[in-house]
Amino acid sequence: MTTTITLSSDDYQALLNEQQRLANQLRLVMVERDCLKERVDAFLHRLYAAKSEARANPAQRDLFLNEAEALAPQGAPIAEEATPEVLEVAAHNRKKRGRKPLDPHLPREIVRHELPAAERICTHDGAQLVEIGAEISEQLDIVPQQVRVIQHHRIKYACPCCDNSIRVTPAPVRIIPKGLLTETALAWIATAKYQDSLPLYRQAALLSRFGGDLSRTTLAASMVRVGQAVQPIINLLRDHLLEADLILGDETVVQVLRESGRAAQTKSYLWAQMTGSGPPIRLFSYTPGRGGTHAQPLYDGIKPGVALMSDGYEVYNGMTMARGLIHLGCWAHARRYFVEAETAIPKAARGPESLATQFIATIGELYAIEAKAKDLSAEQRGQQRQQLSKPVLAKIEALLVQHLHGVTPGSLLGKALHYLSSQWPKLIRFVENGAWPIDNNLCENAIRPFVVGRRNWLFCDTVAGAQASANLYSLIETCKANGIEPYTYLVELFRQLPLAKTVEDFEALLPWQLVELKSP
Repeated sequence: MTTTITLSSDDYQALLNEQQRLANQLRLVMVERDCLKERVDAFLHRLYAAKSEARANPAQRDLFLNEAEALAPQGAPIAEEATPEVLEVAAHNRKKRGRKPLDPHLPREIVRHELPAAERICTHDGAQLVEIGAEISEQLDIVPQQVRVIQHHRIKYACPCCDNSIRVTPAPVRIIPKGLLTETALAWIATAKYQDSLPLYRQAALLSRFGGDLSRTTLAASMVRVGQAVQPIINLLRDHLLEADLILGDETVVQVLRESGRAAQTKSYLWAQMTGSGPPIRLFSYTPGRGGTHAQPLYDGIKPGVALMSDGYEVYNGMTMARGLIHLGCWAHARRYFVEAETAIPKAARGPESLATQFIATIGELYAIEAKAKDLSAEQRGQQRQQLSKPVLAKIEALLVQHLHGVTPGSLLGKALHYLSSQWPKLIRFVENGAWPIDNNLCENAIRPFVVGRRNWLFCDTVAGAQASANLYSLIETCKANGIEPYTYLVELFRQLPLAKTVEDFEALLPWQLVELKSP
């Protein structure tokens, strides 16, 4: 039975409006659902998937694992006795095979292996065999940590004629006055923690196995005091860094448990700065926050016109405008957003026609140009960028303008497009100067040892400890950038620093000044 309902024109229009409202609401909910699903997939990818953003060429995939299938025609058997085609191969130098020789600078202990006296007789005529040489082979031996005590005897002198003239040899100056640990021990602890990422409690356990019964508190207090003692060297490094024509900056999170007026869970930050010109300097600074009030003092004294490479964090934008700097954008960060958008696409739907994949491939053309120009001079690299990189940038810009407003802004792809759009003036600036980098990867690589170490020791106990850690990380990473063994440098620095009095004395202790410490 059919029921007929009669509606007025107003009621009918109201129903149509309600239908349209519900359809729009459903469309909005579906878009929000898709965006949230993308975010969940991206988080899962960060947690469980491979961290590398490298792209393999499908044409070369499995080439060596399936060489026969790749080279032979489909379904055709390979002839067992085919006559090979003769080809002329250019002459080349082949590397000598075999084990890599051990470092000739290592100390060597010679162990002679001689035949027993009864076997040193010729079996043909009974004559005594004489030594004519030796077959030499080498093994690498490791001597475990040796803990010893340096006992200082300060000799006392007295006058034999009276009791009024007694003299004692003065104590040698030390980087930590009356400190328990020697300079070599302090350098070993610092490099173990800040270069090898070995937490202090593990170092204390390791030393106890060799008789060095030291608490973690003692080691931590020693690192804080030595980190404070090297502050004059850190100040000089900052002076040299601010004189550079190119500076790269980045920051990462660090947790400090005991900080006045702040909860233990509050985020603090470690700022990384490095030079892109002049002496290689890697500088780290601790601040309790990430705002402009904390970042601005790190660049006090910088010259106007200096190029600053950073990511898209807004604090850097304000700083470059206030100080008259040339702000360079990071293509690695821009590309990373498209990589995240691509990973959110189901594998079955991925392909070269995907918009995220198109951007990744086009950005890859920029990096291919940079790879070929790596060994060129700055002037030649600039010419290459003008000729080759500019057309690629035009292609990326056309793709951006075409799709910027056609993708949901809240989606991963929409965020990638809007980040690229907001950073575009800074991203294209690298073509103006061949000495400017295309990305901030050098600074990220410098900060990576701190991030790796943070996974082991997790947090800093006090603000003083965080600042000391920043200073010691600065020295170790600057040593590595200058080709100097950090442990050797720290030993020499800790010995000479208490003797330095003038600016020239401190200048002589900068890593690149101690040329005799450079690795062979």
